Amino acid sequence: MDLSSVSEELAEIDGQISEILRSLSNGFQKLQKIKDANRQSRQLEELTEKMRECKRLIKEFDREVKDVESRNRPDVNRMLNEKKQSMIKELNSYVALKKQYASSLENKQRADLYEGPGEENVLLASSMTNQELMDHGNRMMDETDQAIERSKQIVEQTIGVGTETAAALKAQTEQMSRIVNELDSINFSIKKASKLVKEIGCN
Repeated sequence: MDLSSVSEELAEIDGQISEILRSLSNGFQKLQKIKDANRQSRQLEELTEKMRECKRLIKEFDREVKDVESRNRPDVNRMLNEKKQSMIKELNSYVALKKQYASSLENKQRADLYEGPGEENVLLASSMTNQELMDHGNRMMDETDQAIERSKQIVEQTIGVGTETAAALKAQTEQMSRIVNELDSINFSIKKASKLVKEIGCN
């Protein structure tokens, strides 16, 4: 049945809902192929946003159905309600999928908080409360901050040593230059003296 014959508004909302449901179907197919936990998480956020939008549109569809109910035939109203139920059912199937993926992802991220593989770590992470996980995460961030601070200090010390070395090299280069000039001067004086000695010898 062509919904535009019942209501242009209904037809437009139905088109938007169909588009989002198609997008959700493709999105979850894509999610199955993603292995990286961070990318999975981002994809799941996008799909959740689409589901919220779909829920909002279904409510709009329901309001519009109620608005036009009084002027429709009973069979048309039945068809519109069935359509709405079908939309809700499809959306709920994606909500269930989302919960499944979110739970799996949460367990994976809890396990990733611990270094090293092994079933022991996974079991330990799973048995922790959210508060304990947050505390552990904060400790890890503090340790990372301290490591970064230590690295910065080492870099600053290295730059300081480099600056001192460069200054010392410059001073040595200048000293060498002076020595070379003095040697040239001495050499010139020796040659001059030799010449004088030869001239004296000739006389």
